[in-house]
Amino acid sequence: MTTDATPDATTTAVLRYTAFSRDPEGGNPAGVVLDARALDDAGMLAIAAELGYSETAFLTAPPEDLGGEPGRAFTLRFFSPKAEVSFCGHATVAASVALAERIGPGELLFATPAGTVPVTVAGDGGVLRATLTSVAPHTEEISAPDLAEALAALRWPAADLDADFPPKIAYAGARHLVLGAGSRERLADLDYDFGRLEALMRRLDLTTVQLVWRAGPELFHVRDPFPVGGVVEDAATGAAAAAFGAYARELGLVPEEAVLTLQQGEDMGRPGVLTVDLRAGDPRVRVGGTAVRIP
Repeated sequence: MTTDATPDATTTAVLRYTAFSRDPEGGNPAGVVLDARALDDAGMLAIAAELGYSETAFLTAPPEDLGGEPGRAFTLRFFSPKAEVSFCGHATVAASVALAERIGPGELLFATPAGTVPVTVAGDGGVLRATLTSVAPHTEEISAPDLAEALAALRWPAADLDADFPPKIAYAGARHLVLGAGSRERLADLDYDFGRLEALMRRLDLTTVQLVWRAGPELFHVRDPFPVGGVVEDAATGAAAAAFGAYARELGLVPEEAVLTLQQGEDMGRPGVLTVDLRAGDPRVRVGGTAVRIP
């Protein structure tokens, strides 16, 4: 298998990028296959499993009705080591930067299993920064028994939750259970029952659990257990960031128009920064960050 590719390559190349960081040792690593025409679902899953990253992105030609600028629109699919995922923010950012390095910054358009996702790529202090726009988000309630099971699996007493953050399931392309931690210490102490949490998440069709601690009016520290993807924790989670932005705005925890900063990965030794842009009159959420090639 080769180690480089262009969008029209005839060989299947696997690239490695990290998203939401300027340092290859930070952020969330993702695999990127810019030309997946030769791969079926089993082939994509095998590559994702071999890489072992939380997700790998696979690009093919766009559907005829997608629109977008010629040569800058694609079908984009995501596989964890265990299964296909409906949407993945960090792999979208990684794939967008990988494309922009080859075809130039600007506007990209992706058809994903969750819907159409536009991305803007621009230079940012010597590196490329990608900003995706989510599909329309929403939130829903979680039942008391399911919440109790989630807390039991996490080994979190209910008293350790932040009462200002009501537990809810939030969606902006994928479903995430949002739980507010009452302290930074509670967030840092993540030691959960992998199998028990995975079983609950599969039953509720959750992609991650978004654990949040508020450090300031628009600054949050977050962590995302991801047992359904076959990894203990996701290092920087763009899909969950989009879902959280919609959740926070809907509940009035932040202004209708705001730019939130999410810090993630510090407790894993892979610090990353995600920007969540909320705009008045637009229910969608924009999530941005840098990405760099992993040598």
